[in-house]
Amino acid sequence: MSSASTTVYSDRQITAWLRGLLTIAWADGHFDSEEQELIVQLTQDELAPHSSLGDLEPITGQELAADLGEEPNIRENFLRTAVMMAIADGVYSLVEADQIKAFGQALGVNLSALHNLEKTLYDPETVTTETPQPEVHLDALKPIRNWLDGMDIDDPRVARFICKMVPPQCPFERDIKLFGKKIVHIPPMCKLNPLYEQLVGLRFRSLSYLADDCDEDISEFI
Repeated sequence: MSSASTTVYSDRQITAWLRGLLTIAWADGHFDSEEQELIVQLTQDELAPHSSLGDLEPITGQELAADLGEEPNIRENFLRTAVMMAIADGVYSLVEADQIKAFGQALGVNLSALHNLEKTLYDPETVTTETPQPEVHLDALKPIRNWLDGMDIDDPRVARFICKMVPPQCPFERDIKLFGKKIVHIPPMCKLNPLYEQLVGLRFRSLSYLADDCDEDISEFI
């Protein structure tokens, strides 16, 4: 292992981190099978191997702040992973945004970089073959691009979380058919999500950290 510094999160911090992500995943009133599979896998294999999904309940902002501790970088990195989980599928819903803002306020983190995010991501369920591609103003997204690019990768469990959350390649575009007739066209994720490059870049840095600094075999993530 190299001499690079590594942040060691306590079990209390990791459990709070996971409960915070669960709270956001549940914010829209449902917990779909893909979200459940991801959280179960991370709970059992990566973040909290001695916990079970049933043991984890939603967390308040005050509880999250107390359990994560006072280190600003840890608080901000939690919020970065929260935003990445919310936008990974190209959808940033109002309830997710409100929950993340509430967490940001409780943690004392300025989330002004997210101001324009809600205007640029959209729900793929509303996309049809006649729906024009929304205009994305790259300059308006520069603050959040810089904010996501600024995340330090210094904990192997968080690095593995990112590697599993962000797909290794852009999911293909696909058509939804009913009785043989195309009713919805969903663009490829790299076109749907204007922050896809930030997610991919973070995944690459996580892979590099695991391979170079932790001497881990990363073949399962490639």
